[in-house]
Amino acid sequence: MQTVRLTTAQAIVRYLMAQKTVRDDGTVDKLFPGVFAIFGHGNVTCLGHALEEVKHDFPTWRGQNEQGMALAATGFAKAARRRQIMVATSSIGPGATNMVTAAGVAMANRLPLLLLSGDTFQSRIPDPVLQQVEPFGEPSTTVNDAFRPVVRYWDRLTRPEQVVQSLPHAVHTMLDPADCGPAFIGLPQDVQAEAYDYPVRFFDEAVHEIRRPRADSGELDRATAAVRSATKPLIIAGGGVHWSLAEAELAAFAEVHNIPVVETVAGRATMVAAHPLNAGPIGVTGCTSANALAAEADVVIAVGTRLQDFSTGSWTVFRNESVRFVGLNTARFDATKHQSMPLVADAREGLADLGAHLDDWRSGDEWAARCTAETSQYHAYIDKIAAKDSSASDDPALPTYAQVVGVVDRAADDKTYALTAAGGLPGELVNGWRAKAVSSFDAEYGFSCMGYEIAGGWGAKMARPESDVVVFVGDGSYMMMNSDLYSTVLTGHKLIVIVCDNGGFAVINRLQVNQGGVPFNNLIADSRVTEVVAVDFAAHAAAMGCESETVHTIDELESAYERARAAERTYVIALRTSADDWTEGGSFWEVGVPEVSNRPAVLDARAEVVEGKVDQRVGW
Repeated sequence: MQTVRLTTAQAIVRYLMAQKTVRDDGTVDKLFPGVFAIFGHGNVTCLGHALEEVKHDFPTWRGQNEQGMALAATGFAKAARRRQIMVATSSIGPGATNMVTAAGVAMANRLPLLLLSGDTFQSRIPDPVLQQVEPFGEPSTTVNDAFRPVVRYWDRLTRPEQVVQSLPHAVHTMLDPADCGPAFIGLPQDVQAEAYDYPVRFFDEAVHEIRRPRADSGELDRATAAVRSATKPLIIAGGGVHWSLAEAELAAFAEVHNIPVVETVAGRATMVAAHPLNAGPIGVTGCTSANALAAEADVVIAVGTRLQDFSTGSWTVFRNESVRFVGLNTARFDATKHQSMPLVADAREGLADLGAHLDDWRSGDEWAARCTAETSQYHAYIDKIAAKDSSASDDPALPTYAQVVGVVDRAADDKTYALTAAGGLPGELVNGWRAKAVSSFDAEYGFSCMGYEIAGGWGAKMARPESDVVVFVGDGSYMMMNSDLYSTVLTGHKLIVIVCDNGGFAVINRLQVNQGGVPFNNLIADSRVTEVVAVDFAAHAAAMGCESETVHTIDELESAYERARAAERTYVIALRTSADDWTEGGSFWEVGVPEVSNRPAVLDARAEVVEGKVDQRVGW
């Protein structure tokens, strides 16, 4: 057997470089197009050396913060629709634990991300080493064990030859449509440096094509019978439609069988907004049309969704007591949620097979007409509140989120990719972003991670260099993590960033007040501060090399946006926005409200929760 002697670190790098993927258009490309890295003593001398040796063929991108670079890798994976995977590597200790949050984001959103972290010495002779945390009585435990709950695959290499077993498992886990999620590999410092005679064939080029499982015939028969029995069928399109590249099949299935479609947050832009059967977003951040149809539906085909509480209104949006669910999903876990009738299959293949079994069956025209009528009211409402002359704000001097989103929505074309996360902007964009092209939207709401926006935008621009990536970020998220603005300037990955400053964590202030509380510790003015000092976001961004400006009106924002589109580097537009005006039309959402309080308003809110839970679907 022909062998080559390499260190553990060199073997990992060479193996990753040999992996290829089949892209959307059928071309073969690198599965791992690059590495985000912040080096420290735990990874610079071995893994860093191995990466430097191949820097022209396997680019390494320097991050500013470990969490940010791993979030960028996650944003990349989403924009690449899980067809390519970025690597993020850190040293041991705080560098590693900084990436745990990003692992949670990838895990909740079912996205591939490879994390390589330095670790303590396997020999333990130098213990305790710099940045080592020592759990008494558990000497083999390190901070890297904190990744276990937030990754699909976890390993710590204790011998160099283990690369041959561990790396393929990690790759295939990340590529498995049912089990997709982040993978973590811990690299003890001494093991990274050790050499081994690896089989040369281990580094042969491997071309990966995502598996497309087909449905079981029995499950398919039962699902077909259920859909045929429906008078008011409804499709919920989730993120799995994107991962399967099934947008065209979804639209065709809906058209042939005359079934309205509603979208989850992750499933937004699975259909263009103008499609007559697209009834808009469902659930808490959803619209009146989608929720009205969900309330009456008797059979729901849930395609590629994990049915998160924001999609189901904490399981209250489905009011028909005879409603049945067909769970079309590659993951058995998701396909069987809440007593769904499972149809375990790839979304594209599953829709094709179900459509073939349904043959020429169509739902009644009255139901489709109901979809059209309800949806037209939804769009009229968005048009009204997003208009630049809208007077919805309590303070007309301050633009609303809806108006800000409306500016970009009106100017968008099929090259515009909108991105946001957490806070109040997801609800506004989920409703106000009317997709002109499929797969043109990313609202990270699986983990709802503040700070994802700018870093995720950096990764998205890497994956989609031809797109105008527009990042919507609130002042709260901006203050949490903004340093990757500097990364985009350094690397030439231009973003358009719109910073909406509403004085703090305004959407949580809204929740606090709406549940009977008083404003406390959310808006800056309601916090323990000696003086409220306004942040000059444009000046801050300029200090990191961005082009930037502050605007005050929607007219000014429209003009600034055109300048941003024409700019050659990241362009930041900052403006003050209303903290009190929000897009309405969602559903009930269950949160914990105290049973006992000295505030009557809290007790009233508790009574509303109890009343809302009456409509929860439990074991129907």
